[in-house]
Amino acid sequence: MADRNRATLLELLNKPGNNVCADCKSPDPEWVSVNLGAFLCPECAGCHRNLGTHISRVRSIKLDNWEDDQVQAVAELGNEVVNQKYEQFLPAYYKRPTKDDPELLRSEFVKAKYSRQEFIYPDRQTAYCSGIKEGYLYKRGRDDKGFKKRRFCLTRKLNGHTLLYFIKEKDTAPKSEIDLDSVNVVFAKDKIGVNPNGLQITYFVNGQTRSLFVYADDPKVMTKENKEIVDWYYAIRAAKFEWRRIAHPQQDEIELAEGLTTDFTLEGWLQKMGPKKKDGFKKRWFTLDNRKLMYSEDPLSPFPKGEVYIGHVDGGYGVTMGAKDVRSSMVYVFTLNTPDRDFILSADTREDMDQWINAFKEIQTTEPTSQDLRLLRMLNNNS
Repeated sequence: MADRNRATLLELLNKPGNNVCADCKSPDPEWVSVNLGAFLCPECAGCHRNLGTHISRVRSIKLDNWEDDQVQAVAELGNEVVNQKYEQFLPAYYKRPTKDDPELLRSEFVKAKYSRQEFIYPDRQTAYCSGIKEGYLYKRGRDDKGFKKRRFCLTRKLNGHTLLYFIKEKDTAPKSEIDLDSVNVVFAKDKIGVNPNGLQITYFVNGQTRSLFVYADDPKVMTKENKEIVDWYYAIRAAKFEWRRIAHPQQDEIELAEGLTTDFTLEGWLQKMGPKKKDGFKKRWFTLDNRKLMYSEDPLSPFPKGEVYIGHVDGGYGVTMGAKDVRSSMVYVFTLNTPDRDFILSADTREDMDQWINAFKEIQTTEPTSQDLRLLRMLNNNS
């Protein structure tokens, strides 16, 4: 009976929608929520376990034994039926988690979907859906490097949304007023040591990229969910989406949601040679944000030491292993070519070098978009 039921479950994977995870859409799910009838990847199955068995009971297709009634219940449901119910009001701006996203984003998506049922009842999305939000975040200082509690406000204006933050509780004038059109927000993952669930908010100011590092929960009284920082993430995405919809009312919502926020392509330490070959190599933290390459002395630097646009190969951009006329003890040396300057870089391992070279090549062989060309103009105005 066990073998027969397992074979039936494997056949059910061939039904439309069941061949990917119900939550993150990863291929080849190996787990099932028995009472929900959802086929899941191992990572999302782990999040389901944390919901409690009163919401979701997960079992392995291959490792667990299945009763006839359990298989029958799953057969009557499946991913398409599950998502028609639990995602009927999933906002276009709400990011479905991927394998590369932090665990927090995945777990909060699963909680929002099944436990809080936010995508069944839209009135439960009020913490992030309105384009307006106010609250306190711990922000890293530009100069003192400590984290201080600051009041943040996401507000709506005639020409778009603005993100404000205030130094003191009773201040009426903000320390900074940030046009949301230039804002990107990503999870900082392991950068913020005092809190693993921080955000890095980047935007242009005076021709440079400014980075704010924030987190929501006091590390001395950490909450179990860390939901607040996720609400801020989606509030920013919702505000940007709202303004796009006003500006382009005829455009499809899925298209409007593209690029609301973009995760960094690649980050890590590299050695960089100075403009003159006699300068030698210095260790720098590199961030590849689509076509914008930034390098800093520290991962938490408020401003990068340099920013480089990565254009198309036809425009004089390229990347090659090694470096011409450079003698160095560095082993994994490669050169990033731009029309203005060649950047000679060195990685710690062959794997790291290959990652960077492949990332540059992929960008350099992709045609720039109108937004990419706008970025080029902004960087050129600062040079």
